[in-house]
Amino acid sequence: MMNRRNFNKLLASSFALSLTACNSITSMTSTLPKNKKRVVIVGGGFGGATAAKYLKKFSPETEVILIEQNQNYYTCPFGNTVIAGLNDIKYIKHDYKTLESKYKVQVIHKKVAKVEAKTHTVILESGEVIPYHKAIVSPGIDFKYEKGYVEDSENYSPHAYKAGAQTILLKEQLEAMKDGGTYVMVAPKNPFRCPPGPYERISLVAHYLKTNKPNSKIVILDQKNKFSKQGLFQEGWEKLYGDMIDWRSSEFGGAVISVDPIKKEIITEDEVVKADVLNYIPNQKAGKLAFDSGLTKGDWCPVYKKTFESKLVKDVHVIGDAAIATKMPKSGFSANSQAKIAVLQIARILKKQAIINPPKLANTCYSLLAPNYGISVAAVYEAKEDIFDTVPGSGGLSPMGASPSFRATEAEYAVGWYKNQMADIFS
Repeated sequence: MMNRRNFNKLLASSFALSLTACNSITSMTSTLPKNKKRVVIVGGGFGGATAAKYLKKFSPETEVILIEQNQNYYTCPFGNTVIAGLNDIKYIKHDYKTLESKYKVQVIHKKVAKVEAKTHTVILESGEVIPYHKAIVSPGIDFKYEKGYVEDSENYSPHAYKAGAQTILLKEQLEAMKDGGTYVMVAPKNPFRCPPGPYERISLVAHYLKTNKPNSKIVILDQKNKFSKQGLFQEGWEKLYGDMIDWRSSEFGGAVISVDPIKKEIITEDEVVKADVLNYIPNQKAGKLAFDSGLTKGDWCPVYKKTFESKLVKDVHVIGDAAIATKMPKSGFSANSQAKIAVLQIARILKKQAIINPPKLANTCYSLLAPNYGISVAAVYEAKEDIFDTVPGSGGLSPMGASPSFRATEAEYAVGWYKNQMADIFS
């Protein structure tokens, strides 16, 4: 059985093996190649892995180095199905073997300390230095530790907002909860990574509890007064789970003053809420690497919308959750789309060609409320001077009051979307 302890052992052994495998690779990359351009990509998630694959497709002659500290990537999309026992952790596990063998991407499994703009180098925590002509940084998110929730609090009250060990821990706590217990989620302020959407997670937790521990209840302490697809979620919750889910907006009982993650107690403006399982999702900001590399202004990374080049650091492009890409959501689908635009422009720049007006970018966000009950929101975006604006008439929400067969079809589409995205990135 893949429990949390075994998962952590697996990560440790994989990391040790990766250090041995990568020493010879990094020694070959300490100087720039003489007859070709080099792009170094930091971060191997939806953004970084897509960028590596598509840059080799757009510009096969470019040397592409992908630096990702983990040998395996666990996706946040469909991580909620693992927590709810609908899929095994292996379902969301992916590796970089095809990027290496088929697309000839050099993959280095080491941790990056910073991207050094002045010297055009990526500095590893080991002290090794890799120079670049262009860099792409996809650092993901980090958390704001506040109100009593500190960095090691995730070992007691997991956020499960970085998939893998946290996903397993929350799953184990849910399975161990007594029938009649209370699952409490603290949902973050905007903006936040989605998926793993808080409200999809609540839905699938409710499905698990209804099936296995029907006397239990769920409380959502939301740091917002509204959320995306709210009407669709609440319609589905009432239909599927009755009064099991108690959503409290920030204005009406949800605002958190402090939390004790070990005792699993949350103090709000109105009361002390006690949890048997506490899923505390902190407010979010760009990953630490972005701050250490001088790519942030405030909590996130400003970029030029047609190239995703940083507004603060020349020749470094930032994609995915860390980038300010308003109105696009911070989703895996968005990161995948952004990566393709960034590498299209980078390939042109390296060939001394003018950048072009990029193709329109799409995002579809599916949410499962039960295995056979799906909803979605979709939009198409175009890059303007300082915003990704929605294309009039594009996309839209699932309809309210849809039939069970319609919801079941959307659930099938969600599964199909995930399989297609994984094939697009890792195959």
